[in-house]
Formats: sequence, structure tokens, C-alpha cells
Amino acid sequence: MITKKQILKQGFPKTFLMSEEEEEVGKKEQGGNVKFTEMVSLILHSRTQTHTLHLQTESYPEHMALNGYYDGIGDLLDGLIESFQGKYGIIKGYKSYEIEGYKSTESTIKYLQGLCTKIEDLRDCCEDSYIQNQIDTVCELINSTLYKLRFLK
Repeated sequence: MITKKQILKQGFPKTFLMSEEEEEVGKKEQGGNVKFTEMVSLILHSRTQTHTLHLQTESYPEHMALNGYYDGIGDLLDGLIESFQGKYGIIKGYKSYEIEGYKSTESTIKYLQGLCTKIEDLRDCCEDSYIQNQIDTVCELINSTLYKLRFLK
């Protein structure tokens, strides 16, 4: 961690330093950061989980629906994390989750529905409308995939 003294020694003006009030806001944002990190960890995991399910299903329509999800989620998630980090700083503490094997189309649907519900529960990690819009786009992809799994057999 860089101290205020080190920043001033490097020639940055005093106005570069945060006030105590700004530091308090930063501490509050750390709480949002924890929720955001949990949310993006779940989404990162979903890419690997759906890829695994894609490779294990014997249903061609399910295979293709899951392919669309794991192909699309990477770029959406990258943009979401970069937007958040651009405003709030680098996030740390990513979580990992166990990969589940394929059971059935119904269990895959339940997995994606649960993912969407969890994202909705965690999305209050920040109030920025553009970040909320990016989260909406992730949910849009999940729901589009759910449509394909449920109705395009």
C-alpha cells in the first residue's frame, strides 16, 4: 500500500489525496466490491459450467444453446468488470466453485434460473446506470439461453 507521504514525495499535488470523507465513501464501496466480486465470480464460473454441460449433453439443441451462452458471456463479463474497475479500482478475492456434471435439461435450466436470481440479488453492488445496463445484458443472455433450452427442442 502506498502511503500519503510516498505520494507527496513522488511529486503529486496534495489535491491528489483523498479527504477523510472520500475515504469513508471508499470503505462503503468496498462492501459493494464484495458483492460485485461474488456476482462476477458466479458469472465467470457459469462460463466453464455451461461449457462442461455443453460437452456432456446428448441433445443437439441444448448443445447449441449452451454454446451460445458460453461464447457470449466472456465478452459481456469482461466489459462489465472493466467498467466497474475503471470507476472503483481493481477487484480482488475472486471465488471458485465446483463444476457439476450434466444431469438433465431440467437441471441445466434450474442452474441458469438460479444464476439469474443470484445476479438479481447481488446487482445492488453499485448504482451506476451503465453498469446496471451491463448486468441487464448478462441477464438477457441467460434468459435467451433459457428460452432456447425450454422451447427449441
